[in-house]
Amino acid sequence: MKPAFELLVFDWDGTLMDSVEHIATSLAAAAIDTGMEDLGQQRYRDIIGLGLKEAMQALYPEAGEAETQALCERYRYHYVEVNQVRSELFHGALDMLHIMRGKGLKLAVATGKARVGLERVFADTGYGELFHASRCSDESGSKPQPHMLHELMQELNVEPDKTLMIGDTEYDMAMARNAGTHGLAVSYGVHDCQRLQQHDPLACLSSMEELSGWLHAHTA
Repeated sequence: MKPAFELLVFDWDGTLMDSVEHIATSLAAAAIDTGMEDLGQQRYRDIIGLGLKEAMQALYPEAGEAETQALCERYRYHYVEVNQVRSELFHGALDMLHIMRGKGLKLAVATGKARVGLERVFADTGYGELFHASRCSDESGSKPQPHMLHELMQELNVEPDKTLMIGDTEYDMAMARNAGTHGLAVSYGVHDCQRLQQHDPLACLSSMEELSGWLHAHTA
């Protein structure tokens, strides 16, 4: 029997918002500013989903604390101040979220963004009112640690077997497994299905249309 989900937890960048290129470009600019090697767009895309500090440490393990901090600061500068083109939700995402809320499901966000970054997006777009709760990497710990999901489930009083984590990276799927929840993967963001399926998601979907259809079919 299919699980009767009560809580849908969405990753943000690459799952709901089409912001992967914006992030990767800002990471490259931060590297150039601080005299680090430009590792290329694919390498920068690959670590999207981790907390910012954890991402910089993965990209530049040789960097000291001061260099890592400088990379983070320059990334924030480029992401917020230099690149003024606002990222948008993937086509169909907003309708899908409204439909899921209309079904009476609880919706939440678990993101590698810092709290200030997520709140900036919510303030700019008004999308924050769609979600019952949210957690960010700088307040709960970076993916694939389970802390964000544990805290969301506790806050919203939902058990792991009634919780579905939806994301586009292996970090999302590993977090779901570590937290004892279900995982649902999407491949239109960062990681491909072959990589995502290593973490045993319920399915791997290739478009927002497929995601919306799957959720509609698997929720009451």
